Amino acid sequence: MPFKRHGRQYDLVVFGATGYTGQLTAEHITTHFPTDVKWAVAGRTESKLQNVVDECRKLNSDRIQPAIELADVNSEESLRTLIDKTYVLITTVGPYCIYGEKVFKICAESGTHYFDCTGEFPWVGRMIEKYEKTAQASGALMFPQIGIESAPPDLCTWALAQHVRKNLGALTRDVTVTIHELKSAPSGGTLATLLSIFKYFSLGQIQAAAKPYAASPVRHEEKPDRPSSSFLQKVFGSRTVPDLGIVTTSIAHGTDASLVERTWGLLSVTPSRKDEFYGPRFTWMEYFKARSWLHGVAIHWGLLLGGFLIACVPPVRSFIKMFIYQPGQGPEKDAMQKESVEYRGVARPDRETKNNERAFVTATYKGSMYYLTGLFLAQGALTVLEDNTGLEGGIYTPACLGQPFIDRAYKAGFKVDVKTLEG
Repeated sequence: MPFKRHGRQYDLVVFGATGYTGQLTAEHITTHFPTDVKWAVAGRTESKLQNVVDECRKLNSDRIQPAIELADVNSEESLRTLIDKTYVLITTVGPYCIYGEKVFKICAESGTHYFDCTGEFPWVGRMIEKYEKTAQASGALMFPQIGIESAPPDLCTWALAQHVRKNLGALTRDVTVTIHELKSAPSGGTLATLLSIFKYFSLGQIQAAAKPYAASPVRHEEKPDRPSSSFLQKVFGSRTVPDLGIVTTSIAHGTDASLVERTWGLLSVTPSRKDEFYGPRFTWMEYFKARSWLHGVAIHWGLLLGGFLIACVPPVRSFIKMFIYQPGQGPEKDAMQKESVEYRGVARPDRETKNNERAFVTATYKGSMYYLTGLFLAQGALTVLEDNTGLEGGIYTPACLGQPFIDRAYKAGFKVDVKTLEG
């Protein structure tokens, strides 16, 4: 499929290509994109960028190799020069709350389409507040949080809701998603991001960003709160969810819920997406699959204690930094090959059905979670490069790219399958 005509020097630029996730994104582009894509890798150090180019050449020498562009997150002039000649920019330079705003701002101003892999939902909320109108005016399509946080649950939810609409003839009422299995070690950038959120944002700001539908462009009039938990569930964390088994607290729930709830709102107000709207009685929850009730309790209490210490005891953050990968580092490739993830989810229609029909999704990926993030970044960018998305300028979510994005991700290895359950 031919790329859109745009009149800029580059179809695509990967900014931060010498970092751990940036390198994997460049590798995915090298092995999966059409060979005629005009692209570049960008960062501060030419020698390190040349190493990335050399590695790409080893993977596929029969394609246009990426150019090298020098840019620094601390130099607005160099960023603007880069972004003005770029049609789609992928940035993996984080933590975004420290290094991301200038890039986001300039893309919104210049009409450059934008993808990142942040999990910093308070920062995303701030960017929406400050730059959404700018992006709408310039025509920039902006997709924050399109990595492992939070594309998988967002795409699973979209796929469930469309299955309910098409196969059960109903809108969607309740969706529950679980991280059913996760075999992965965090990269230095991810851990640095977690620690920086509590350093950069106050507890009040984090709590405000975590409120139900805080990132949605419209209020949820029917169900403004998330599904409630019993006293025992709040204390112990463990619970049993029909079709999903014993589950417990998910460390990613706050980040993922913010994005999924924004998708719900965007689908209700975006003209080209109104036929995909989940429904006025939609609710959403995410959990982590536990091996047993006691295992779930241990995870729940561990997250509560760990979160309290990281949030409220700054020396703990300093102590943890001594033992983690530094930003730009991550697991060795041998360890990456052993990683995998599986999501499961269930969606119930907003009306009664004869045989208690509901939609059930499984989403699986075998390989590094950081390569999966590169997959999402690259395939999202390819969707914008090749397809008429029907979207006007603004700040969107992965699910707003719809079935074409899911199909590309599926072909690249992230398998999403939905079926109907009965009884």
